[in-house]
Amino acid sequence: MNFVYNLNVNIEEVYEALAGFLDRHGKRLWRLHVTGAEVRITLEDNEGNVTPIRAIIDNTSGFVVNVHTYQEITTDRGHTILKAIGEKGPLHLQPVSLPYATKEGLQPKRYQAHLIGTTYVYDFPDLFAKAAHNIWVDYKTKNPGVTIPKDILTSKELAMDENRQMEAVDRVPGNNSCGMVAWLLVIKTPEFPTGRRVVVIANDITYKIGSFGPAEDEYFYRATQYARALGVPRIYLSANSGARIGLAEEVMNLFTPAWNVPGQPEKGVNYLYLTPEAELKLREKGGQSVRTQEIEEDGEIRHKITDIIGLQDGLGVECLKGSGLIAGETSRAYDDIFTITLVTARSVGIGAYLVRLGQRAVQVEGQPIILTGAPALNKVLGREVYTSNLQLGGTQIMYKNGVSHLTAGSDLDGATHILKWLSYVPEHRDGPLPTISPRDSWDRDIDYVPPKGPYDPRWFIEGKRDDVSSEWLSGFFDENSFQETLSGWAQTVVVGRARLGGIPMGIIAVETRTIERIVPADPANAASFEQRIMEAGQVWYPNSAHKTAQAIFDFNREQLPLIIFANWRGFSGGQQDMYDEVLKYGSKIVDGLSSYKQPIFVYIVPNGELRGGAWVVLDPSINPAHMHMYADIDARAGVLEPEGIVEIKMRKDKLVSLMERTDPTYATLKKSSKDQTLSAEERAAATSELSKRESDLMPTYKQIALLYADLHDRAGRMEAKGCAKPVQWKNARRHFHWAVRAQLAISAAAAKLTTVSPQLSLEDAKRRVFEQIPQVAHDDDRAVAEALEKFDMSDLVAQQMSAHVTGQLMALVQSHRKAGLAGLVGVVHALTDEEKAALAVALQSSGPPSYS
Repeated sequence: MNFVYNLNVNIEEVYEALAGFLDRHGKRLWRLHVTGAEVRITLEDNEGNVTPIRAIIDNTSGFVVNVHTYQEITTDRGHTILKAIGEKGPLHLQPVSLPYATKEGLQPKRYQAHLIGTTYVYDFPDLFAKAAHNIWVDYKTKNPGVTIPKDILTSKELAMDENRQMEAVDRVPGNNSCGMVAWLLVIKTPEFPTGRRVVVIANDITYKIGSFGPAEDEYFYRATQYARALGVPRIYLSANSGARIGLAEEVMNLFTPAWNVPGQPEKGVNYLYLTPEAELKLREKGGQSVRTQEIEEDGEIRHKITDIIGLQDGLGVECLKGSGLIAGETSRAYDDIFTITLVTARSVGIGAYLVRLGQRAVQVEGQPIILTGAPALNKVLGREVYTSNLQLGGTQIMYKNGVSHLTAGSDLDGATHILKWLSYVPEHRDGPLPTISPRDSWDRDIDYVPPKGPYDPRWFIEGKRDDVSSEWLSGFFDENSFQETLSGWAQTVVVGRARLGGIPMGIIAVETRTIERIVPADPANAASFEQRIMEAGQVWYPNSAHKTAQAIFDFNREQLPLIIFANWRGFSGGQQDMYDEVLKYGSKIVDGLSSYKQPIFVYIVPNGELRGGAWVVLDPSINPAHMHMYADIDARAGVLEPEGIVEIKMRKDKLVSLMERTDPTYATLKKSSKDQTLSAEERAAATSELSKRESDLMPTYKQIALLYADLHDRAGRMEAKGCAKPVQWKNARRHFHWAVRAQLAISAAAAKLTTVSPQLSLEDAKRRVFEQIPQVAHDDDRAVAEALEKFDMSDLVAQQMSAHVTGQLMALVQSHRKAGLAGLVGVVHALTDEEKAALAVALQSSGPPSYS
C-alpha cells in the first residue's frame, strides 16, 4: 500500500493508525490468508521536510504480529536503503530494491494447518510467548513499577538420543521425523520472573493428518516420562486423527484373486494368492511382508496369502498397542504432575482419550473431541443422522458434560487460559506455592455478606458492585484473582482457583439459585426430545457431586490448599437421582478428601446451612490430619432442618403441654374444663374456649418449637461439641489467611521430616515440629506461621535422618544378624582412618561382648 500524497503527521500517529487498522481488520485479513503487508507513507512536517517511511507488517502464525518501520535514506553513493526506526528489523540497512523473499519451506505446512483451523505446530512456542507477554502487560497495568522481561520465553526441542531417551536440543523447525513434536519451555511469568520450566507436547497435523503411529506413540511416551522425571507441568496440544490405519502397498499390485468359479468374478472370491513371479518380486523387496501357503491348483503353483504383515510399521494393531502405552502413561502423569490439554484441532479416538486422561482441558471453539467421525457413524446407522463432528463433540457437548474445563475463542486465548491456570501451580512437584504480593491486603473486612435469599456465590468469592450505589463490595479473595473452571457443567456447584493474600487456593462453593439444566435430544433416536430439568440450589445432585469430587482430585494433584464454602441441605435422593448414581459420586467426595495431602478448610457461610449427609461427607474426621471445620455465627447445621425436627420430636401433644405450662389462660381453661365442681354447661363453655385458645396459640407455639429446634443448630453448639469453630464472616479473610499460612508451614516442615524418615507418622512429625517452637501457642495461627516460616529446619532434619539411618541399621542387624555383621565389616573397610579410630573408641566404651 503506497500513499501518493504527503501526510502532515508524525511517526507516533502512524503507529497509532496501524494499531487501529490491525485491531479493526486483523481477523478479516487472517481469514483471507493475508499474512504480510507493506505500507509506504511520506511524512511532511510544517517546514516542508519530507521523510519517506515504510512499515512492514508480518503475521505468519496468525497471532503474533510483527511490525517493523524503516526510514528511506540515501547513501553517499546515491543508493536508497532502509534504516530501522526503533528496534532493528530484518531489512535494516538493506536496499529498497531488495527482492521480496520467496515462500519459506514451512509456509505450505503452515497454510495446511491454517486450513484445518489450527496453528502450525512449530508456531506454538511463539504463541505461548505472545500469551505470556499479554499476561505481563496486564500485570504491569496493575503494578506500574514492574519491568517486562525481554526474553519472556526460551525453547528447546526434545529429541530422542541413541538410547531412546529425550534430550533438549536446538534444532531448525520442521525437521521432525514423526507426527509429534515436544519442547522444554522456560517461561518467565509474574509469579516466576526468573522462569519456570514446562514440557509441551504437540501433534503435527500436517504429518499424516496427525495420526498416532508407533513412532508418535513412543515419542509421546518418552516426552511425558521426561516431564515426570523433571516434575514439571506437561501441556499437550491436541490436533490429531486418532490411531493410524493403513494397508501394505507393496502387496497391493501383486496379488491375484482366486474366484469361486473360474472366469466368473460375479460368483465371489475364494482367496488371494501370489504367483511365483509375484512372490519372487515381493521377496526381493526384503522382509516378510506376507505369510503364504504353497498350493497347486489347476496345474498352477500358487502362494496362498494367509496373513499380510507389511513392510511398513504402523498399519493396524501396533498403533493400538502404542495408544494403550500413552494412555497409561498419561493416566500416571495426572497423578504425578500437572497435566493440561489444549484442544486446538479435532481430537479423535485415542486423541480424545488423552484429553480426558489428562483431566484438565481447554477446548477451542469449533474443534471437536470425538471417538468416531460423523460420516462413519452415519454409515453404521444407515442414514444421515449427524451433520458434522461438532454435533458430536463440540463445546456445546464437552463443556456441558465436564470434559472441557474451559473454552477459548482461539489458540491464543487457549494458551492464555493455560498460563493463567499455571499461575496457581507450583513450579515443580512438591515445590512451594507461587505466592505473590497482592495489591489487595489480607488485613481488611469482607464487604459483601451473603444474604438469606438466593444469590450468586461468585459475589462473595470475588466481590461485586452494589446495585444501588455502584460501590465496590469486596469479596473473600483477592480482587481479580478468581479463575472459574467447569462452569458449563453441574452449575449448582462453583469451582475454581483464587488467591487469599497472594496464596493460591482451590475453591468449592454452592449455588443457592435454581438452575435449569438442558439435556439435548439424541439425533440418532427419533423418539428423543430436549429436556429441561430444574435443579434446586443447596442440593447435591449426581452431576454436582461428581463435579465436587473431580475438583477435589484436581486440586489435590495441583498441591493447592482447599476451602469449601459449605451451604448444602443434603443430597437429592429421588428415584432418578439414585438411578443416576448419586451415592457413587457422593462417596467419591469422601474418597477425594480422605486422600488429600494439603490443608482443607470447610467453612459454613453466613445464612448457610449444612445438613445430614452433606455434613457427613465434609466432616473433618474423614481426614483429621488436614481438615478443619469452621462456621459463621449466623450459620446452621444439624441432621434435619428445624421443620423436620419439629415434625418428629415436637408434635401436637408436646406443643399442647408447652401451652399448658407457659400460658396461664390456657392452663386455667383446661383446669376448668375438667373441674367436676362446675356444672356441665360451665365445663362445656370452658372446653369451647380452650379449643379456641389452642387454635389461636398454635401458630405461635409452632414458631416457638422452630426457634427451639433452631437453637440446637447454631455455631455455639458446634463449638461446644468440638465439631466446628466459629469465625465471623467480616473477619474471615484475616483468619483464614493466617490459618492457611500456618497449616502450610506446619505441613512443609513435617514433610521434610517424613521425607528423610518415611517410617515417621505425620502426627509424630508435626509433634516434633511444635517441639521446636515451645513458646508459641498451637492455636495461634499467626504466631505459628511467623515462627515456622523463619525457623531453620536443617539441624532437625539432619537429626531425624541420623536417627532413621541408625534405626534402619540396627533393625537390619537384628533381623539378619550374620548378614548384617558381614555388611558392617564391609562398611568398616570403606571408612577413613579417623572414622575407624572413632569406631574403635566407641567399641571399647561399649563394654565386653555378651555371650548370652
